[in-house]
Amino acid sequence: MLLIAAPGQGAQTPGFLQPWLEVPGIAERLEWWSAVTGLDLVRYGTIADAEEIRDTAVAQPLLVTAALAAAEALGLRTGGPAEAGDRIVPDAVAGHSVGELAAAAIAGVLSPEAALVFVRERGRAMAEAAGLVRTGMTAVLGGEPDEVLAAIDKHGLTPANLNGAGQVVAAGTMDQLTALAEEPPAKARLRPLSVAGAFHTAHMAPAVDTLRRISPGMPVADPVTRLLSNRDGAVVGAGADYVSRLVDQVSTPVRWDACMQTMRDLGVTAIIELPPAGTLTGLARRDLRGVELLALKTPDDLDKARELISAHGDAR
Repeated sequence: MLLIAAPGQGAQTPGFLQPWLEVPGIAERLEWWSAVTGLDLVRYGTIADAEEIRDTAVAQPLLVTAALAAAEALGLRTGGPAEAGDRIVPDAVAGHSVGELAAAAIAGVLSPEAALVFVRERGRAMAEAAGLVRTGMTAVLGGEPDEVLAAIDKHGLTPANLNGAGQVVAAGTMDQLTALAEEPPAKARLRPLSVAGAFHTAHMAPAVDTLRRISPGMPVADPVTRLLSNRDGAVVGAGADYVSRLVDQVSTPVRWDACMQTMRDLGVTAIIELPPAGTLTGLARRDLRGVELLALKTPDDLDKARELISAHGDAR
C-alpha cells in the first residue's frame, strides 16, 4: 500500500523549486498559480532568501504549490473527478499541517485552485494572528514522553505538533519558550524553529474565524482515496468533514503520531514525500520500520518514485 505525504511549514529552503522548472509544464503551472495566490511563486521558490520564504503568508502557498507541482509531474491526479483523467490515484494521502491542503487536492476534495485560495487566506490570516503577540515554536527532541509533556504544560505552552519518533513541538509566547529553554525536560534537546508564530494553538483563533467565514462557499467533493486527518489520524470519508477539520486544525495540535499509527494499521508499505521532502520520511524512518521511503526532492527522483508506485500502489 502506497501513501503520498505532503510536508508542512518549515520544510522550505531557498531555491528548492529551481530544478522543478525544468519539468515540462511546471513553469506554466506556477505562473497560473501565482495569479491565483497573488504571489510570484517562481521567484519565491528560486531566488528568494530564507527570510522571505519564512513569512507565513508566503511559505504556506509556496509549500502547497510545490507539493501539487511535483504530484502532477509524478502523474498523480489533483482535483475533483472531472479533472482526474487517467492519472494515478494513490492508496492513501496525508499532509502535515499546511500539507493537508495539498493532500486534499490529491484526494479529490479540493481543486488545486480552491486549495491555493484557501491556503492563501490561511497564510495571511495566520500571519496576522502571529503579529498580535510575539510567539514561536520549539522542537523538543528525545526525553521521556510524559516528562516532556509535563514540562511543556508547566510553562503554559501547547504541544502543537506531536510528531512521533520522539519529537514534540512546543508553542506559545517567547517568554514561555525562554522559560522552557532554561528548564528543559531531562534527556531532551531543544531546537527553536524558524516559524513566525505559535501555530496550532489558541493564538491562532482569529485565523480560524476568518476561515470559518470563507470556507462554506468553497466547492468540495468527497475523497476518492483514503485521506488521513491531522486531528486524530482518522481516515475521513466526507469532504465537508475534512474541510471543517482543516479550519479547526489551525488552532489545534497536529497529531502526526496518530497519522503514522493509522499508516501502520492500514498496512502502508511505501511512502513518497512530496517536496520540499525529507522531514516526514525522517520521522517515518524512526517510527515505521520496514516501510520503504522516498523523499522526492528533485525531478531526478521521479523515476524512483514511479518504481515505488508500480511496486506498492494500486494505481487506479
